Amino acid sequence: MTGVYVALGANLDSPERQLDSACLALQQLAQQGSFRVSSYYRSVPMGDVPQPDYVNAVACFETELAPLELLDALQAIELQQGRQRLVRWGPRTLDLDLLLYGDEQIQTPRLTVPHYGIKSREFVLIPLEELNPSLVLPCGTGIATLITDAMRQSLQLLHPSG
Repeated sequence: MTGVYVALGANLDSPERQLDSACLALQQLAQQGSFRVSSYYRSVPMGDVPQPDYVNAVACFETELAPLELLDALQAIELQQGRQRLVRWGPRTLDLDLLLYGDEQIQTPRLTVPHYGIKSREFVLIPLEELNPSLVLPCGTGIATLITDAMRQSLQLLHPSG
């Protein structure tokens, strides 16, 4: 059994509903009773593509799936919810990113863990800290040390967890 963290993001077709549906699907991948999800936050999109704001969260759970099996399952959930990969950093119904897979460091053509953007994205760091304030990345960096006041101010809390 391995503890994993997955980032959720959506900005099309009722984004909060998309995250709710994704959480139900993710629970099917989780060891019973292990699934938790952070609060939902509104964030400004990355990149230069004009699009609506995002709704973001992070989920954590225990799973028996191997890393690539989990990646396949995450991509299947995205497709079930209408994900189309048309423009890099473009609008989407759902984006699921595997952030952490236990303490493993994975570098393959299909999967990089920890996720390459984990240390710089407030819409990942703040929900991660909410779920596990003492979380330490495989490189030894504490998640809380990466969060700035500007990051905290850039997110809007939508729905507290629980």
